[in-house]
Amino acid sequence: MSQRIKNSVTGSEYIVKKGETLYSIAWRADVDVRTLATINNIKAPYNIYPQQKLFLSNNYSKPSQSKRKSKSFNPSKQKVIKKPIAQKKKQEYGGNVAGQKTSKKAQQQNNTFSQKVRGWRWPATGKVIHKFSTAKQGNKGIDIAGRRGDSVKATADGKVVYAGDALQGYGKLVIVKHNDDYLSAYAHNDRILVKEQQVVKAGQVIAKMGDTDAERVMLHFEVRFRGKSVNPMKYLPK
Repeated sequence: MSQRIKNSVTGSEYIVKKGETLYSIAWRADVDVRTLATINNIKAPYNIYPQQKLFLSNNYSKPSQSKRKSKSFNPSKQKVIKKPIAQKKKQEYGGNVAGQKTSKKAQQQNNTFSQKVRGWRWPATGKVIHKFSTAKQGNKGIDIAGRRGDSVKATADGKVVYAGDALQGYGKLVIVKHNDDYLSAYAHNDRILVKEQQVVKAGQVIAKMGDTDAERVMLHFEVRFRGKSVNPMKYLPK
C-alpha cells in the first residue's frame, strides 16, 4: 500500500513518461481527467506524448498573472478568466442551465455510455482481505484474494483507457472508463488480456490475477467518481 502512496503525483507540473496516458496521470494525481484536459487545453481523445509538460492545477493561470501588475485591468480581466472556467465546470458536471441540458442529451445520444452505470459485477471471486479506507494513507479500493491465473472481469460495460505497468505500486494495471463520471481499476495482474481503447462488456475477462508489485496474489480493485476514490462496496452487488 505504501508503494501506491509514494506513486501519487503532487506539485503543479508533471512531465509525461513513456507508456502513460492522461487517464493514468489523472489517476495518480487524484483528479478528474476532464479537469486535467481543460487545464492543459487537451481535446478528446486526450492524446499525450512522452516529455510533454502538464499542469496539474490551474493556479499558474498565465493571463491573470501577466495582468496582475496593472490594477485597472485586474477586476475585469479576472471576470473574463473566471467565466469560461465556470461554464466548463458546469458542462463537465452536468450543469443546471436548460441549454446545457439539451447539449448533454445530444452528447449522450452520441455516447454509448449513460451517466449511470448499470449492473455492477464483482471483478473476481474471492475473499475481500483489505477494505476501503478514507484515511490519508488508507486503501483506496478493496483487495480480493485469489490464485494466480484466476479471472479478473470488467465490473461494468466500458472502454479500456489504460493497460500497462507504468504506475509503480500497481503492477500490471487496467483502467476502464464506464462513462464521463466513473472509472474502475484492476491492479497486480499476472497478464493483461485487453488493449487500450478496447470496448469491454460487464463480466468480460480482462486480465489474469497475479502479484505484480504486491506481496501476495490478489486483485486490487478501485472505483473513482469524477477523479475521487469511492468505496467499491457501495456499487458491487451484496
